[in-house]
Amino acid sequence: MYGMSSGAVEVLKALCYVLNMSFQKGTLWQQTVRVTEQAFHSGALLPIPTEYEFIEDCGMRFFVRMLSGLQRKEEARERQEKESSATGKQVNPFLPYDENLFVADISDTHVALLNKFNVVEYHLLIITRAFEEQETLLTLNDFKALWACMREYNGLGFYNGGEAAGASQRHKHLQMIPLPLAPEGPQVPIDPLLVQAGFTGNFGNVPAFPYLHVLVMLEPGMVNSPSDAAKKTFELYAAMLREAGMNTPNREGQRQSCPYCLLITRGWMLLVPRSQEFFDAISINSLGFAGALLVRNKEQLEMVKRCGPMNMLRGVALPISEKTGYGFFHSK
Repeated sequence: MYGMSSGAVEVLKALCYVLNMSFQKGTLWQQTVRVTEQAFHSGALLPIPTEYEFIEDCGMRFFVRMLSGLQRKEEARERQEKESSATGKQVNPFLPYDENLFVADISDTHVALLNKFNVVEYHLLIITRAFEEQETLLTLNDFKALWACMREYNGLGFYNGGEAAGASQRHKHLQMIPLPLAPEGPQVPIDPLLVQAGFTGNFGNVPAFPYLHVLVMLEPGMVNSPSDAAKKTFELYAAMLREAGMNTPNREGQRQSCPYCLLITRGWMLLVPRSQEFFDAISINSLGFAGALLVRNKEQLEMVKRCGPMNMLRGVALPISEKTGYGFFHSK
């Protein structure tokens, strides 16, 4: 660094620091597999076993898993609640996070961890290094982190915007699971319905979806330039929120005006405002709107068959005729 000013040296050091905090291109999948094997054998990763069925409804096949091992997750949640009650502070499993679940440094703002209680294999959590509320709107840095991961392998990214959208932790975290989502059928179960969408400008409406939603299609090859993809999808995200009648990001830490689910693939984005988390006793998060539901037992499975998956989604979303309006989230 001979001949450089002290200011230039500091800038160079900072640049090197940032570059060293991101994983090497083309290595994330292998790293995820390796850490999964290690975390499983060490006991840090506690997968939840499931059985599954396909249920046909509204021209598609819903992928419905029945959980058979929730006890460990519920015990961990009870411990977290007891510790929070005893200390008077909210326990945050992401700060500090379990080093045995660490997969990669994504950027200077985000890291990738394994989902400790995973139903889907190789389920990544893309968390902010510093605490941010899950109910704050996504930022450009969030999209940069997500697309850095989505460039590595074909996956479904999703975000549960608040507790009513299925979020179980307050610390901001996007999620990503490999595709295809189910062992047979399309990459994402809802894919056959998306081709029927009608568009007004950028915004699409799927006739089979009986609830308020906004769909946009993404340009082919966008994933090849993660920084450009992040900028474009962040702009689309803001436009989708506006189209749904919700507030849009204009400052750091801005809270959402309504809970919502966001799904992102390499080809499309889908936003669904939410009214509540549960249909009866069945919790529904973003994956439900991708066509994948989780039930606890056979009684709940029979309820899904009896009520119909699409009708359940309608019950936890908003009517098509209703725009959310500002302040909706805080008025309930």
